Amino acid sequence: MSAITDMHRTSPKDLSGIDQAALAACIDACFECTTICTACADACLAEGMVADLTTCIRTNLDCADICAATGRVLTRYSGGDSAVVRAALEACVAACTACATECAQHAQMHEHCKICADACRRCEEACTALLATL
Repeated sequence: MSAITDMHRTSPKDLSGIDQAALAACIDACFECTTICTACADACLAEGMVADLTTCIRTNLDCADICAATGRVLTRYSGGDSAVVRAALEACVAACTACATECAQHAQMHEHCKICADACRRCEEACTALLATL
């Protein structure tokens, strides 16, 4: 059991209407993706060919921001507006898809982009899995 699951379990609000494991996995994936995308953007900035990576950097930072916001919304799940939760998850899926696609284009040359693309795909999958339970 994760600390996130423990925290949600202690909530006085009944959260039995949501798959707790899927919720915790999605929160973890969102915050992991936030960190990885931020680190990838930083690594891209350190590359000698930084001008060729501007779209990747922008996509990394956009994805990091959307994943962070989604993770925070999900962390506050009790009593939240289900339409907002769904919209945040859908935005996160879109951002992760775009970032994974962009980073995959650079993965052969930059290992950090491969790692980022993989993290984005994991987050996309976790968000999609949670959406399926709502």
